[in-house]
Amino acid sequence: MPIAIINDTCIHYRTDGDRRLPALVLSNSLGTDLSMWQAQVDDLAAHYYLVRYDTRGHGLSASLPGPYSIAQLGADVVALLDHLDIGQAHFCGLSMGGVTGQWLGLHAARRIGKLVLANTAARVGTADGWQARAAAVRAQGLGPIADSAAQRWFTPQFVQRQPAVADAMANRLRGQNYEGYAACCDALAGADMRGEIHAITAPTLIIAGTADPVTTVADAEAMRSAIPGARLAALPASHISSVEAPAAFTRVLLEFLA
Repeated sequence: MPIAIINDTCIHYRTDGDRRLPALVLSNSLGTDLSMWQAQVDDLAAHYYLVRYDTRGHGLSASLPGPYSIAQLGADVVALLDHLDIGQAHFCGLSMGGVTGQWLGLHAARRIGKLVLANTAARVGTADGWQARAAAVRAQGLGPIADSAAQRWFTPQFVQRQPAVADAMANRLRGQNYEGYAACCDALAGADMRGEIHAITAPTLIIAGTADPVTTVADAEAMRSAIPGARLAALPASHISSVEAPAAFTRVLLEFLA
C-alpha cells in the first residue's frame, strides 16, 4: 500500500504502467476513492504511467481535521508529483477532482501537460449549501448522504442495469471518514474559479454528463467559453460519467491526450 508522507499528511496512491511513459494523474470525486477509475486502468496504463490517489480525507489517505481548501488539495498533487519524481503530468479530475485540476492549471501550470476537467464546474453548488452539508455530516455521519448517493451520481437506468455497482459505491461512501468528507465540503464551499479560469493555458478537455444534475452541460459550456481553446465532450451519463459510461469516457480521454 504505497503512502506518500507529504504536506504533513499521508496520501495513499497507486501507479500502473511503464515508468518511462508520460505520466497521467487521476483525481477522485467527493465521497469516492481511487477505485472509481478501475474501468479506465488497463486502457490508460497501456499508454501512460498512471497515478491514482485518494484525495486527503478519502479512502486510505489520512483524514486530518478540517477545514481543507482547494489550494491544499492542489498542493497535495504537486507534492505527490515531487514524491514520485515526476516533473510534469497530464491531469484528469472528476467533480471535486476537476476543481483541484482548475487550481493546478492556474497555480502549477508548469507541472501540468494536458488538463481534463470532468463533471465539474468553476463554481460547484453554493457556499451555503456546502457548509450545510458539512454541518449535517459532522452531526449525523455519512449514512444519510450515502442513502441518496446513487440518485446524484447515476441515472435511474444505470442503477437499474447495474445495481451492484451503484450499491458498492454508495457503501464505499458510507465507510468513508465523515470528518474528511466534511472538510472537503469546506474546501468546495470556498472554491470559486469563475473569475480565474480564463488564465488556464494548458490544453483542456471538459467532459460533461448529459443527465448530470450536479454539474450540468451548461456549467461545462461556461467553462469551455472561459478557458482559451478548451474542448467539450458530452457523454450519456449522470455525475460520475467515468463509471456510468466507462468506454466512452476512456475513448474521449485517450483521443484528447494523444
